[in-house]
Amino acid sequence: MNPLHNKKQNTINLSPPSLLALGFLSFILIGTLLLKLPIAHYGELSWVNALFTATSAVTITGLSAVDVGETYTTFGKVTIMLMLQCGGLGFMTFAILAALSLSSNIGLKQQVMAQETIGQTSLSKVSFTIKGVLLYSLFFEALGTVILTIAWMQEYDFAHAFFYAAFYSVSAFNNGGFSLFPNSLMSFSEHYLITFTISMLYIIGGIGFVVLMDIKRARRWKKMSPNSKLILSTIAGLNLIAFIVIWALEASNPLTLAGMSLGDQAVNAWFHATVPRSSGFNSLDMASMSDASTLVTMVLMFIGGGSLSTAGGIKVGTFIIVILSVVTFLRRSEELRVFNHSVSKTTSFKAFAVVSITGILIFLGLLTLLILEPDKEFLDLLFEAVSAACTVGLSRGITGELQPASLVALMLLMFAGRLGPLTLAYLIATPKKSRLKHPPTDIQIG
Repeated sequence: MNPLHNKKQNTINLSPPSLLALGFLSFILIGTLLLKLPIAHYGELSWVNALFTATSAVTITGLSAVDVGETYTTFGKVTIMLMLQCGGLGFMTFAILAALSLSSNIGLKQQVMAQETIGQTSLSKVSFTIKGVLLYSLFFEALGTVILTIAWMQEYDFAHAFFYAAFYSVSAFNNGGFSLFPNSLMSFSEHYLITFTISMLYIIGGIGFVVLMDIKRARRWKKMSPNSKLILSTIAGLNLIAFIVIWALEASNPLTLAGMSLGDQAVNAWFHATVPRSSGFNSLDMASMSDASTLVTMVLMFIGGGSLSTAGGIKVGTFIIVILSVVTFLRRSEELRVFNHSVSKTTSFKAFAVVSITGILIFLGLLTLLILEPDKEFLDLLFEAVSAACTVGLSRGITGELQPASLVALMLLMFAGRLGPLTLAYLIATPKKSRLKHPPTDIQIG
């Protein structure tokens, strides 16, 4: 019998959520092993800390239980940078790019998988979107590296300035939040070029690749899709409101903005108004900020950035759809409209599901941390849980003080947050269609 006529393709039938979860898990395990190599770190490094760093890097969170700059060698830092890049672009991006490099066309099954994973609505746009993700990432990271190298050459030699620039460009654009300095960017709070460049990198990375490609295609506001208009206008509005609120709340705080000049106050208020969207850097001491500012920061972390971006959180589109759904209900309107286009009820249900599942994750994470860390402040633990579940990476300085069990809890939150609430829900309980219809009933609400 000719084996050519009986050739069977050995395929692994996994759902997109399962494949995505296994992909990220593989990156984390490989990263952990690399970080444990003697050439990757100085002195002793526990398996828990290596695993925590790898998980935080692949999930582009930025939380760290050790001082990254002091603990890891150049090899270890490059490993972290590569994990940030892999986590930011996503496992499916690399998988589909690999398939495209072997064949100009990918099969229908692979296209459907890619469609579900990256959230595209058209199969024909999958390959185009994946290529765009890679090209935009490399372009903005390269641009950021050039600008930051010039900025840091004022204080370091070219080799150190270039390495810092490359690391921070990758970390910022992918909203990773990893820093090579023990106080993040607090030493550069008065260096406008560095703070502004890094803020623009994580803002652009957090907008979403589909929106970036739509901007390039349309070039004019009127020609953009309703989705792009909604994301851009919401992000601009949130950034402006947060900027004003943070500045007003911290202007009189002697531990943060009060001792700065007007220009420095504006720059650092802007930085901390935009940074909670998922980047994880800080130019001010988070533990010294007022409780009101901390609450605002947690709300911003919960919202996050745009879909199909390097940002975390529930995503800006989810947030605004929930708000518009509530407004639509209160107005007794039967149709939810966005820029003269209707939004389906399924989209509204999905938005509420994302918010609910994310809220549940944060609650379970906080409850676990409260049990494991009874001596820590409630606000500090809540901040840590929100930061991990929304893959932001900001901390009030307690991450390195947590016991191993608490670090494991944070790792689970980061992993779940990076997969996405709906992806996690589909992974746990894949929905099944049923032909059975049940009679309607009325349930009292409120």
